[in-house]
Amino acid sequence: MSIINFTTRRTVLLTGAGGVVGQALLEQLGDVNVICLTHNTPVTGRNVLGIRGDLTAPRFGLDREEYDDLAGRIDAIVHCAAVTGFTVDKGATEDLNVRGTAEILALAERAGVPLHHVSTAFVARKDLARDTGSTARPEVYLDSKRAAEHLVRESGVAANIIRPSVVIGDAVTGRIAQFQGLHSIAGAMLKNAVPLVPLQQEARVDFIPQDLLARAIAGLVRAGTVGGDYWITGGEAALTAGRIVELALETGRSLGLELDMPRLVSQDMVDRLIRPVFIDPLPDRQRRRFDDMLAMTALFCTPEPFMCCCDRVPGLAALTPAELEGAFVTSLRYYAEAKGLARRVAA
Repeated sequence: MSIINFTTRRTVLLTGAGGVVGQALLEQLGDVNVICLTHNTPVTGRNVLGIRGDLTAPRFGLDREEYDDLAGRIDAIVHCAAVTGFTVDKGATEDLNVRGTAEILALAERAGVPLHHVSTAFVARKDLARDTGSTARPEVYLDSKRAAEHLVRESGVAANIIRPSVVIGDAVTGRIAQFQGLHSIAGAMLKNAVPLVPLQQEARVDFIPQDLLARAIAGLVRAGTVGGDYWITGGEAALTAGRIVELALETGRSLGLELDMPRLVSQDMVDRLIRPVFIDPLPDRQRRRFDDMLAMTALFCTPEPFMCCCDRVPGLAALTPAELEGAFVTSLRYYAEAKGLARRVAA
């Protein structure tokens, strides 16, 4: 029996539809049929069909008839699903990020369709192997994404590799399916919970709003262009850590919060002077929170900008510093109000 009964419009298979990128992308793919391969989170919508499967299992756990039917129906694949947490077990991270990509490549080859593989711009950071005793290890995640990219390149499948930086909320509304690490760091500033931030003033904090990334992916799907690496980043326009702190404080104060200026320090100072005296003696929960922040900020510890290829995507342009500032403030206000931190909303 056929597992799908769609119209004659183009059909895209989407993985990770329940995540931040997948949810934003569904809003941009209203002109095509979308089949969402999901494991736990059901996905609904107009011209959207959810199929339950396991990315790490042969044929996603589907029987042969279902798998062949799926391969015969799709015109493109967008692969967003990934383990992105820095504290997830190495085996589980590699299982989904590498083995899952291999299964997606097998389907793309079977179906003869292009693959749009969503990786991360932070694969460019290869200097993060810092043994601090922390359970938050970004290098495990990044190694898995590099390995997945290698599989894509060596597969012979027609593919694009899409490398976004940190994803924040929608540039207009701030809305996001799940708050990310940068939200937590900026949110901690709104709570006066971080007297210091392990970043130097000039470090580049590269992020992009989710709607820009979604438009980029959808634009590449529609264009049918394959064989490229696309860095969807702030690039030269990325804000510095010093400016991020200023904006967080300005935003919080506009919401009626009384905030102190956190001190920006280098990660080397944290490792040599601050951790042994102030961090290691903390209770486990507080120490893990600090380690999570340290792992996140480690990604930004360079003044060098990422490449930016936004202007190579049909209908897209690179964001200006002013646009990035506006998107950050909007995203942070959404976070503050969702978390009940705002005492009053400025007119």
